[in-house]
Amino acid sequence: QVLLLESGGGLVPTGGSLRLSCVASGRTFHYLYMGWFRQASGKEREFVAGIDWSGGKTFYADFVKGRFTISRENDKNTVYLQMNSLNPEDTAVYYCASDNNFSTLRSGAGGSWGQGTQVTVSS
Repeated sequence: QVLLLESGGGLVPTGGSLRLSCVASGRTFHYLYMGWFRQASGKEREFVAGIDWSGGKTFYADFVKGRFTISRENDKNTVYLQMNSLNPEDTAVYYCASDNNFSTLRSGAGGSWGQGTQVTVSS
């Protein structure tokens, strides 16, 4: 079991930026696919971005392409989500997730989840 702890959420105006961080415990971090999901109030949780173990392959939902960037630092057991050009539709609780299988991670059935961090974008 990997423990995940997100941070970096907050309140920003439309057009602003935030960088979310997710620190993982455990020695197997560098073997894991990592991902970010979000869940807005009254909506289902949705995939935002994912990254492979090396950081060489990244995956994005269409609605964040060109605005969000996922990255990782394996020596710090940390994955990041840089979010730019935020708009009110990006308001949600953002969750970090991990799994050693990308399809499982992408489907939302990943083995480990953080507690989430709130992102609120004001209009």
